[in-house]
Amino acid sequence: MPELDASKPFRIGTRGSPLAVAQAHETRHLLSHAHGIPLDGFEIVTIKTTADRVQDRLLKEIGGKGLFTKEIEEALLDNRIDIAVHCVKDMAVAEPDGLITECFMKREDPRDAFIGAEVESLDDLPQGAVVGSASLRRRAQMLNLRPDLQMVNFRGSIQTRLQKLEDGVASATLLAMAGLNRLGMQSLSRNPIPLDVMTPAVGQGALAVQRRSNDDYAATLIETLHHPETERQMAAERSFLATLEGSCQTPIAGYAQIRGDRLHLRGEILRPDGTEVLATEGETCLSNAAEMGEDLARQLLGRAPADFFYWRT
Repeated sequence: MPELDASKPFRIGTRGSPLAVAQAHETRHLLSHAHGIPLDGFEIVTIKTTADRVQDRLLKEIGGKGLFTKEIEEALLDNRIDIAVHCVKDMAVAEPDGLITECFMKREDPRDAFIGAEVESLDDLPQGAVVGSASLRRRAQMLNLRPDLQMVNFRGSIQTRLQKLEDGVASATLLAMAGLNRLGMQSLSRNPIPLDVMTPAVGQGALAVQRRSNDDYAATLIETLHHPETERQMAAERSFLATLEGSCQTPIAGYAQIRGDRLHLRGEILRPDGTEVLATEGETCLSNAAEMGEDLARQLLGRAPADFFYWRT
């Protein structure tokens, strides 16, 4: 392994939300254990992103999901941090020149968690109930399942959204089970929504470690975190997303599962009001994951009316 400069800690960049910081600390712990480097050999650097600063508007109104990572990537390019830890579902498909993401940590539970103020499941919500979510995908899927629901914008950290629920802004909300698990808050959701009822966001539950493409030390250090099965899942899901030119302005869902030596992918696109869902699925060998993601996306593009996507109107 290339020599670490002992005069300064190895810097791990992250958003400042409690979940993001917990994920960075988990990364630090794993690296420390794997390489025998004391914990104080690492520094957690929190960076406030545009998506964190602007909480009162939908992401599509301020530029999309890349706003969760833009400032962190700039810090990486400027050598203010050595690696960045991202939730894959927050990452844009294309990354800036000079950066590379080839390390994917083992995926957590990809399901969506239903959190109700006074009810325990989606089926228990009364007619016309108010549900809070900032995700266009979740909003569209909920309206497809329950057209009677009223959807309101719910942005912020897990803690912020739970407080809004307590304040009566909505009767229920949806969170990622992965985030609740990482924060030790999994008991909040007694009824995670099954994958065959609600397909998750592309990359939901997976963490990626991004580095500068010319940083050999970082490449060697983070290699121990890499989980090949998750990499295959991400290859399929992100290829599916990239081919659809997906962003936070288009409701897109995709989930890949590995079954033995085969990979199964289900993907769907939705109208924002939930009135129409187009779904597809397929199975292939692990080495063909990215190609299948692209093929399934092209199938949906061929089936979708011209006005289905905002960028095709």
